[in-house]
Amino acid sequence: MLRTTLSALLILGVSAPAMADWTGLGELGVVAARGNTETDTVNGRIELDYTRERWANESVISGVYSRDADRTRASRLVLGNKTDYNLSERSYLLGALRYDRDRFTDFSYQTTASLGYGHRFFDTDRHKLRGEIGPGVRYAEFRDSGENDTDFIVRGFLNYSWQISETAELKNRLLVESSTDNTFTENELSVQVAINDRLALKAGLAVRHNSDVEPGTRNTDTLTTANLVYNFRRN
Repeated sequence: MLRTTLSALLILGVSAPAMADWTGLGELGVVAARGNTETDTVNGRIELDYTRERWANESVISGVYSRDADRTRASRLVLGNKTDYNLSERSYLLGALRYDRDRFTDFSYQTTASLGYGHRFFDTDRHKLRGEIGPGVRYAEFRDSGENDTDFIVRGFLNYSWQISETAELKNRLLVESSTDNTFTENELSVQVAINDRLALKAGLAVRHNSDVEPGTRNTDTLTTANLVYNFRRN
């Protein structure tokens, strides 16, 4: 299943011909503590966005790894790809794939595939808000038992950005994948301040919540980050 998922993400990401315009960014945060405690934490993210006529594609890979002297404290990898087809300036159809592997949840990994409709509620120089909704399927493999489960889900997504000033921007992304067995919710809030055209500093808070977990497992995880961001563009 993992091989199929990665292949599908790759196909969606490269199936279109070379795009005239594409943008991207990479961000990285590293913390190393020594002395009374020894802890190493690394988190990173790469985004690629490109468009051609009515088509748009977004590809994301993100991860976090944390280890102290005794054991690994966090290990997470997320791959995502979304393709849009614009019906008008405000509305579009979409197909989305997401692969999520987190060592410290009940699941070895989860994979979701969904279709949907998106709408840009407003799109100005300072404020942008778009929402998406649609049906999908989630495949999950449980860590302890090795069993797997397939659910029909409803996917909802909200993406808001506010250009506070010429150099500062606030973003908030809310993702909900809901089924009869479990509802997964993730909210990512960030503030980014540009240093120059290429570099920026970013502070973020990510909250992940699963409604149904095994005893002894917390429903909610939070991650606070401070990263250096590099923006790149090719024409």
